[in-house]
Amino acid sequence: MKDKIKHYTKELLLFIVVMIVLANLISLYKSSDLNKDSLDINYNYDKSKPILIHIWATWCPTCDVEASNIQSISKDYQVLTFAVKSGSNNDIANYMKENELDFKVINDQNGFYASEFKVAAYPTTLIYDKDQNLVFSEVGYTSTIGLKLRMWYASL
Repeated sequence: MKDKIKHYTKELLLFIVVMIVLANLISLYKSSDLNKDSLDINYNYDKSKPILIHIWATWCPTCDVEASNIQSISKDYQVLTFAVKSGSNNDIANYMKENELDFKVINDQNGFYASEFKVAAYPTTLIYDKDQNLVFSEVGYTSTIGLKLRMWYASL
């Protein structure tokens, strides 16, 4: 019995490692077409500090799961988000209230900013360092600890 448990545990761990590697490869592939330039986003923020730009949608299930991570990171770092094709300002405000979120969000009602960043999938996260250089991009779910480590790195 112990041998079977040991065998299944090894298989499960191998499966998890393979899935993590696969997810990262897919994210790398999806993020390769993103606009890597620092864009003028017409928003007043402290350009001497790193900024996390998060492009999401209220109708996106992965975005919904990741929203609490963005909320958490926004307490310690500069965060600006774009809600893409997610309805009116009231629709977004209601979504934010219902989900107890208060990070900064711009209504990208027509997908202008998503198009400028060349976003093809949601959520997409971009991190720019204090010199406005893109140091990280991710397409898909990102953990709070992963975001915090990347923002810490961008702050160096």
